[in-house]
Amino acid sequence: MSLQQTLQVFELLDSATASGEKVRSLLAGYAGVEVTVKEVRGPKGKTDFVKIMIPGTAGKRQGGTTPTLGIVGRLGGIGARPGRIGLVSDADGAVAAVASALKLAEMQRQGDSLPGDVIVTTHICPDAPTRPHDPVDFMDSPVETEDMNEQEVSDEMDAVLSIDTTKGNRIINHKGFAISPTVKEGYILRVSEDLLRVMEMTTGQLPVTFPITTQDITPYGNGVYHLNSILQPSIATRAPVVGVAITAVSAVPGCGTGASHEVDIALATKFAVEVAKEFTRGTCQFYNTEEYQRLLDLYGSLAHLQKRQPEA
Repeated sequence: MSLQQTLQVFELLDSATASGEKVRSLLAGYAGVEVTVKEVRGPKGKTDFVKIMIPGTAGKRQGGTTPTLGIVGRLGGIGARPGRIGLVSDADGAVAAVASALKLAEMQRQGDSLPGDVIVTTHICPDAPTRPHDPVDFMDSPVETEDMNEQEVSDEMDAVLSIDTTKGNRIINHKGFAISPTVKEGYILRVSEDLLRVMEMTTGQLPVTFPITTQDITPYGNGVYHLNSILQPSIATRAPVVGVAITAVSAVPGCGTGASHEVDIALATKFAVEVAKEFTRGTCQFYNTEEYQRLLDLYGSLAHLQKRQPEA
């Protein structure tokens, strides 16, 4: 159960003084857990990037070979002060990511270490800008997408879960969370059967998925519409990436306050933790390697979609 950790992190970040250092302090008492904080300034302000590494018993940090899972909390900002007071809907991804790290750290303290390493990344900005978006306004970010990917996506990650609030649309009409097809180097692959199984197990419901388009897996700033930034980590890695969208039935603005639902965030957190357990012990795959190789043999690489094309 991850509700307790979700509530702890929610209260920690629901503050005008929320920072990366507060996240570091939250995890300071857990032996072996590494937390780094880096302030990055951009054209619209600054934010604290947080990287949390929970080592596995046979992970790469220990000289082992078990795979490493990356959990990225994707967002523009956790707050839109001074225009909006309180935690915004867009903060859900950061809350879920940090809560996942806290749960894994607590498990390790209780003697339940995972085989492989888990790297959790996100950023903490309580006063990010907003921007217009159809059908409802989005949160903007104080830094560029390239800066986010540089800080949040690592070559150490063998697969990535990108958790992001995805309520500002009419595409997903479900309250809870949904997962995307797997994205790898420009290819939108079929939804992972293993991830569907884990989702069924953790929610007790039929799995929910959401559609993505080629546009969604191209870089921001190329002039085409994106559902949101949930799959932007996919442009910065060769590893498979799956979006974990925290969702609502109605279209909710990312800059809206009072719009986060702790139980939904906790469900996404529990899913991420269970995926970490299975992926690092080799019982959960994000994609079928033979099918992917067949696509490459037939149609070649689509990695050019990961690059921002110059405007004509």
